[in-house]
Amino acid sequence: MTVGSSMSEEMEPESMSMRPLGAAAVPEPELLCIFGTGDLGRSLGLRLLQSGYRVVYGSRRPHSCGPLPEGAQVMSHETAAQSACLIFICVHREHYGFLETMAPHLKGKVLVDLSNNLKKGMYPEANAAYLQRLVPGAAVVKGLNTLSAWALQNGLLAGKQVYLCGDSAEAKRAVGEMATKLGLTVQDRGSLSAARELEDFPLRLFQEWRLPLGVAIGLIAFFFFYLLIRDVIYAAVEQDKNISYRIMISLANKVFPIVSLVMLSLCYLPGVIAAFLQLYRGTKYRRFPDWLDRWMLCRKQMGLVALGLAFLHAIYTFIIPIRYAVRHKLISTVVEEVQVNNKTTPFFFDNTEAWGTDSFYVLGILGFFLYVLLGLTSLPSVGGTLSWREFSFIQSKLGHLTLFICTAHGYIYGWNKFLRSSTYKWYTPPGYMLCLIVPSVVLVLKCLLLLPCVDRTLTRIRQGWERTQTQEDSVMTKGTNL
Repeated sequence: MTVGSSMSEEMEPESMSMRPLGAAAVPEPELLCIFGTGDLGRSLGLRLLQSGYRVVYGSRRPHSCGPLPEGAQVMSHETAAQSACLIFICVHREHYGFLETMAPHLKGKVLVDLSNNLKKGMYPEANAAYLQRLVPGAAVVKGLNTLSAWALQNGLLAGKQVYLCGDSAEAKRAVGEMATKLGLTVQDRGSLSAARELEDFPLRLFQEWRLPLGVAIGLIAFFFFYLLIRDVIYAAVEQDKNISYRIMISLANKVFPIVSLVMLSLCYLPGVIAAFLQLYRGTKYRRFPDWLDRWMLCRKQMGLVALGLAFLHAIYTFIIPIRYAVRHKLISTVVEEVQVNNKTTPFFFDNTEAWGTDSFYVLGILGFFLYVLLGLTSLPSVGGTLSWREFSFIQSKLGHLTLFICTAHGYIYGWNKFLRSSTYKWYTPPGYMLCLIVPSVVLVLKCLLLLPCVDRTLTRIRQGWERTQTQEDSVMTKGTNL
């Protein structure tokens, strides 16, 4: 009996711990508060609920504030503020007045300011700084203001970068943990003095697109006026022909592919320059010049602009056979051949011309297909599904193949025209010859990089340059000592 009772006593604690998992206490989700029941407030609340948080809204009219996400509560501002430690301010700056009267209820709370302005310099101080002055007892954090209601509703948050700034490190850490749980990537921008910069971020208009669009517009303007002089004005002056109707279709269909090919080659030219620069320096850990850094950062935008111009070229090419001028020329040629020469037999078939035409079209189709593939993989939703090796293979290997095919497409277009004197109107080369210069240079430099002797040659050049510099420095030193 004694042994049995002692055994039962020993087994009793273990048997007490063996209970169903469902009976274990589950920690209650954290409660977050949102001031504002507009589109941004509702979208943010929906995303927080889906991420496992409890949400309470503070409203001036709790009983008539419109539809809210299912599972959220709505209270007065005072009651909602007392129930949560982290409060999101989703109201416009002009409505901040009520927060000053609530300062006692907000003491010790973390206030996340999501407001933005309609234009830069709209107020003398940043919204977050103004909020901190109204509620000095709270810890104000500026952040998440670059998120739109549409992005929150559609769940387009994975990997998206958001910025935080504030004077309290603990408050920023709490907001950062919440943002990370939403799938966002957080970047700390320092103290609350950076709030003005964060509020200006959403007001930027095509910040990363300015250089590519500027280059594209400049090239389009140059080649448009260049071809206008060579084609339309030359015909009017030298041949007394009015072919101004070609401006709308024919001239545009020359400009778009020319600029598209140049823009595509400009996507890969900075990489080649960077490779030669690294070989020359003998290291890949030194910073590139600022102009090269900026150029490399906008390659994606340059490629997408080039793809858009290639799309226009394809569409313009499809409509060429249905143009009145083309149909009139074909019919006139047939009628003239039959009436003047009285021929009833078929025209002479040029096999070489047929091969050239078919090759020209095939290379154009393949180049356009690879163009589209490059554009699709540059989208985050597609590129995110690829490994780094797969993405690098498509963007680098297939990208250079696309450049090669499109360049060959241009060379075949003018294969039998390069040596004709009639090609050089007013002693100027045609546009397609000019556009082949940059891609040809890129392809030649890329081929040189693939040669094993290039590294050794550049190493010798660098060593010779360093020796020359050393000798010059020693001469300068001796001259100074004398």
